[in-house]
Amino acid sequence: MKKKMIDPNKPIGKMTRIDDFLPPPEKLVIPEETIKVTLSLKKSSVDFFKRQAEQYHAKYQKMIRELLDRYAIQYSSA
Repeated sequence: MKKKMIDPNKPIGKMTRIDDFLPPPEKLVIPEETIKVTLSLKKSSVDFFKRQAEQYHAKYQKMIRELLDRYAIQYSSA
C-alpha cells in the first residue's frame, strides 16, 4: 500500500479570502530630504564598507548613510 504524499505547498483545511492590506508600491518609498556632501574618509573604512556591502548585496554609500543617521538619532535625543 502506497503512502499518500502531502504537498507542503497546498493549503490545509478551509480557506478564507482576506482583503488586501498591503500598501501599494508607491507608498513604500518614503522620500527623504537629502543633501550631497564631500567627505574624506580613510581608505580602510571605505574598503570595509565596500566588503560588507558586497557580502550583503547592498550599496556601501547607503550603509554609511544609515550608520550616520542612526548615530545622529541616538545622540540627538540626549
